[in-house]
Amino acid sequence: MAETAEHSSPEEFKKHLGKYYVVFVALLCLTAITVGVSYLHLPRPQAIAVALAIATVKAGMVAGVFMHLISEKKVIYAVLVLTAAFFLLVLLLPSFTTLESAGV
Repeated sequence: MAETAEHSSPEEFKKHLGKYYVVFVALLCLTAITVGVSYLHLPRPQAIAVALAIATVKAGMVAGVFMHLISEKKVIYAVLVLTAAFFLLVLLLPSFTTLESAGV
């Protein structure tokens, strides 16, 4: 079987493997930061906001590198942004209706 462009030399494979190691180390560091922030005893809303911000960065790294979304077309990014916006709207919808009924 002839070697295709997808299956190139071991050197090419090692070059791509380095990116995965960098992301792995970054994920470990961000996990350590998340654990460290938990020891700061922040108020619950601030602690949740910081944890979600760190988790968002980690999820973006995983999606971008391990799921190869970095090299995808702009249409996939547009769908991703619309999905995130819809999720945020659904997440915040109860607070909008609660504030409206409370007369704030």
